[in-house]
Amino acid sequence: QKTRCSFWQAGAELKERLKLGSITLAEVLKQGENDELVGKTKVLAVLESLPGVGKVKARRTMEEIGIAESRRVRGLGSQQREALLAAFS
Repeated sequence: QKTRCSFWQAGAELKERLKLGSITLAEVLKQGENDELVGKTKVLAVLESLPGVGKVKARRTMEEIGIAESRRVRGLGSQQREALLAAFS
């Protein structure tokens, strides 16, 4: 139970930092390679947490790039990462 709780807490913290702009999308994608909690976070949740990006824009952009809504940060390919960074930088 404890690990699940810390997972949600870490996820909430990550999303909050994105909202505040204290961490960038590029940093999250990089961190996801080594950090299991970040790696397991859904890409959609990360994008929706970016300032000025809502649910619609996040979903539409993922659809245009060809990323499934269920995709997690660690599961992204290098071209998908580059496309996301280009779209949201």
